[in-house]
Amino acid sequence: MAFALLTAVPPVFGLYTSFFPVLIYSLLGTGRHLSTEGGARTPRGEPQWIRKGTIGSSASRGGSCCGLREWGADGKQGPNQMRTHRKGPEQLGQRMEGRLGMFVLQLGVLSTFLSEPVVKALTSGAALHVLVSQLPSLLGLSLPRQIGCFSLFKTLAAVLSSLPQSSPAELTISALSLALLVPVKELNVRFRDRLPTPIPGEVVMVLLATVLCFTSSLDTRYNVQVVGRLPGGFPQPLLPTLDELPRILADSVPISLVTFAVSTSLASIYADKYSYTIDPNQELLAHGMSNLISSLFSCFPNSATLATTSLLVDAGGNTQLAGLFSCAVVLAVLLWLGPFFYYLPKAVLACINISSMRQMFFQMQELPRLWHISRVDFAVWMVTWVAVVTLNVDLGLAVGVVVSMMTVICRTQRVQCLALGLAEGTELYRPIRDSHKLLQVPGLCILSYPAPLYFATRGQFYRILERHLGLGEGSKPGSARDKGAEPVRVAILDFSGITFADAAGAREVVQLTRRCQDRGICLLLAQCNAVVLETLTRAGLLESMTPEQLFVSVQDAAAHALERLETYWPKDLHGVGLITVT
Repeated sequence: MAFALLTAVPPVFGLYTSFFPVLIYSLLGTGRHLSTEGGARTPRGEPQWIRKGTIGSSASRGGSCCGLREWGADGKQGPNQMRTHRKGPEQLGQRMEGRLGMFVLQLGVLSTFLSEPVVKALTSGAALHVLVSQLPSLLGLSLPRQIGCFSLFKTLAAVLSSLPQSSPAELTISALSLALLVPVKELNVRFRDRLPTPIPGEVVMVLLATVLCFTSSLDTRYNVQVVGRLPGGFPQPLLPTLDELPRILADSVPISLVTFAVSTSLASIYADKYSYTIDPNQELLAHGMSNLISSLFSCFPNSATLATTSLLVDAGGNTQLAGLFSCAVVLAVLLWLGPFFYYLPKAVLACINISSMRQMFFQMQELPRLWHISRVDFAVWMVTWVAVVTLNVDLGLAVGVVVSMMTVICRTQRVQCLALGLAEGTELYRPIRDSHKLLQVPGLCILSYPAPLYFATRGQFYRILERHLGLGEGSKPGSARDKGAEPVRVAILDFSGITFADAAGAREVVQLTRRCQDRGICLLLAQCNAVVLETLTRAGLLESMTPEQLFVSVQDAAAHALERLETYWPKDLHGVGLITVT
């Protein structure tokens, strides 16, 4: 019901959205701890008539909920009213069918681009949006909805400027509700192993607040906003109108991506926490089918939500059966218990949402440890969080993904080529800069390039090899980089760190091979994986290099190099010819 109020539709639509999508996801989804509700609310995903709605139900106060003034006194809706209220949710539901298209195209792999810092920053920032959006309900204020960039700060400014008009009664209800809910949740977390079942603080709070409001007539005496009348039963299935389909197609893609990202992020967080895996493509099917079918029953777009997922975990739910039990409770409310929620203050619903966000805010406690592990990931976390809070969830997600991908590209640009030496008494080759007492053979240069070889790194790859092998302009054939060192006669490139190579990178290797031939340097390739080797072959590598110059290991390549160097220095290369590097 709280999500319905945020979406500017009557609370009964929130009950519909808490039944049909949850039922379908419980049967098809793979997230054991995921709760799907009407939380798919993004600025681009709301039509103009919904954007003009209000936070905290400004349509009416004191006993009637948002939009219920057009409903009959008996709680039943007429055909015109039903079609008017159902138009928004149905058309919004049409937009979510894009996830079915993503499932058909098997685009669940897109979830792999959501790094852990991006996921946690996204959920923490979204939790702050939820907290701020509940403030008007906590204070009993009727404020216009703020949309677009900086909406969080606009809402805060509106709340601060309207504080003199806040309702003392609703502020008292909110304070007492939080004073009960927060300690109960802490007790449930700290004594989870000792308690046979979690303390149902939310249920107790709802019952107490409803009884108090009814007995004290808070809705009429102090103008406290209450849920109001909830019509019983289910709406008749109604096919969505297709008139608006061309206009809403442009919005369906970003809405589908954002809701899929949020749902997958939450599912991944709890899957990692409880040691199981999820199937992103199956998640696309589950969410797509739940939105498609539920749009026939006046349900607005839904996805996994922070508040209800946290609430489900705190209540002890561990499998999809928790969703089926939730559906049974919602069914009972729709059929029989709806009138009992007439006097439920909306401030209590807001407090339940806020208290359920505590786990998302606690993710910020991991920032010092993240700084210690990786400052780059820390920077990605902070940039994503600031973007989500400042701009919006969808734009913040885009910024986080782009920044995360840019850090990967920048890291490939800063890779250093490692010169290898033989560890004394072994057959292992280690980086010279990291080890001591390594042996090098005069005239032999062993290099390892631990990064992908593609268009963005080809220039760096060639400059590094040019410096190590003395291939620059003005260098003598076979000259070494350091003065006084033996000229390079054989070079071994360890390609074990090159996971892939594109056409530009492959051509760079072919050109390097030819330049080494012109300079009298024998170039050998070692540990080149099959995919990279196939790309190099198609680029013409075997036209300038024989198959005998390809080796499965650095040790085999080094043994061949030693045999070749004996033609230059016929000394015992296993003895006096070795140079110890300290």
